[in-house]
Amino acid sequence: MDALIATAARALAMGDALGALQRVALRDDPPALAQRGIAMAQLGEHARARELLRHAAHAFGSHEPLAQARCVVAEAEVALALRDLAESPRHLAAAVDTLEARGDAANGVHARLIAARRWLLLGRLDDARAALARVDPHGLTPALAAVAELVAAELELRALRVDTARAALARAQAAAARSGVPALMAEAADAQGVLERPAARLQGVAGEQVLRLDEVAACLGSGALVVDACRHGLRRGDEALSLARRPVLFVLVRALGEAWPGDVGREVLIARAFRTRRPDETHRARLRVEIGRLRALAKPFADIDATARGFVLRPNDGRDVAVLAPPIDGDSAALLALLSDGAAWSTSALALALGASQRTVQRALATLEAEARVRAVGRARSRRWLAPSLAGFATILLLPTTLPPA
Repeated sequence: MDALIATAARALAMGDALGALQRVALRDDPPALAQRGIAMAQLGEHARARELLRHAAHAFGSHEPLAQARCVVAEAEVALALRDLAESPRHLAAAVDTLEARGDAANGVHARLIAARRWLLLGRLDDARAALARVDPHGLTPALAAVAELVAAELELRALRVDTARAALARAQAAAARSGVPALMAEAADAQGVLERPAARLQGVAGEQVLRLDEVAACLGSGALVVDACRHGLRRGDEALSLARRPVLFVLVRALGEAWPGDVGREVLIARAFRTRRPDETHRARLRVEIGRLRALAKPFADIDATARGFVLRPNDGRDVAVLAPPIDGDSAALLALLSDGAAWSTSALALALGASQRTVQRALATLEAEARVRAVGRARSRRWLAPSLAGFATILLLPTTLPPA
């Protein structure tokens, strides 16, 4: 490695993209192409960064596998920033094998953290946890330690283990400060702020109350029967019933939970579940069928009894009922939560993360665009979607994940 390349590498490690470009901007050899690509990525020019990194990887060729693997890792990081989530993880896994076999442990760790963050975006929490588990926390650079702690903190927050998440975020902030990388310090500070922002609304007999994440965790651990409208299911302590793939059943149980300890009229349930205000006998018959299905699934948690005008939810053991509502309601809440991270998402990436079809996502985006809540940049295959940050509350409970299947 010549002196200019070494100096540019040190500048990139400190987040000084312009300082690195001053040294390699006019060079077209493979190491310079790679560093120019990384610098462009740090400046937010991701499309150009990907092009440069691909040129560098091709120029290195198979006779320089270590350098080629580093380019693959850098390109994977660019793909993550572009929210290009459709790429097969096999290429990154192969690069990790090459890096570790040839003694480049730091870039190997970096690659595993990129993989973990990709799984987090897709809501694949078990895969993210497995990727993080293969990272040895000892001997990491401050920057890598900060990223590892941020991944660990998000996993803990998704599981609502708030105390361990708080400790991980404190370690992330300390490591980011030691790294001296401004972007990393800002990310750690923003992540810390999630703990203090409202994350959900508790609806019960005493009215509505705004909750932080630690208060959400306390609510779920209180022993009450919680109708979880953030994750679309029933919760009682460590027991959970997912109704994420049974939207009609969840609408019914939420309506019953909101009315507890009272009952809900049949016409109200029909209007909410089937979205009609002129019910006929077929709607009433369908309601009876759906209530029967819900009654069978919810039996370990509560009974659903018929009353003169409708149905009532009766929790087992005389427990209280609470409805945990998201900070914003609506069918597009999860979509807006993904877009609020400030990145430009493709329709295909949103569909992957939400577990929905591209057509469903396109229809939702069209509606949100008409309401001026999202905007598109680019055309055709290069079109990406952006939304303003959902300031004032945490979106962690809106991000894609599922309760155990019913």
